[in-house]
Amino acid sequence: MFTGLVQDVGTLSALSRSGNDAIFEIRTALDTATFHLGESIAVDGCCLTVTRWTRDTFTVELSAETLRRSHLGELKQGARIHLERALAVGDRLGGHFVQGHVDGVGRLVERRDEGACVVLRFAIPADLLPDLVEKGSIAVSGVSLTINQLTVDGFEVMIIRHTQDKTGLAALAVGASVNIETDMLAKHVRRLLTWGGASASGSDARLQTLLKDNGYLNE
Repeated sequence: MFTGLVQDVGTLSALSRSGNDAIFEIRTALDTATFHLGESIAVDGCCLTVTRWTRDTFTVELSAETLRRSHLGELKQGARIHLERALAVGDRLGGHFVQGHVDGVGRLVERRDEGACVVLRFAIPADLLPDLVEKGSIAVSGVSLTINQLTVDGFEVMIIRHTQDKTGLAALAVGASVNIETDMLAKHVRRLLTWGGASASGSDARLQTLLKDNGYLNE
């Protein structure tokens, strides 16, 4: 489990492909002396397992499923990558609960300045749209953000100066791909309501009304 608060922007220092799998070596400023074999780390929003490390690098293995679901397979040597170690019990939760389970790949379709902030508009796969709610949370390549506005094919977020300095989002070019993880509460609610078809009577009907009133369901 993660928070979506990036701790370091690392560099993909080496990569190799073997069949449908891949291995990344990532250079980082994180304190690798405190790493543990098998610990989880979010790599551009993907929860991956640390298999070995040196003083300033660590290695992770990417399965075929990870490569299918994320944009990590598009990265080249030298790419900048958002990194976050797993949340420890008792840590402050400054972002939102992020599982590191990427739902799909989005694309930056527009960027514009608004004061000191940068507004980014992303298009995402149509099957993820029902999980978005205005002012709800979303993870974009592992960064916890607030959805400012919903669009026909995605959403807009506003990147404050601190986020511009601490992540690579403000440097994205139009057309760039990002990993998208929608809010896990929205996903579970939608799954429960669609499993076998929700009843239109009694408590189910009241629940659907409540969810619609709060923006979790479309009319």
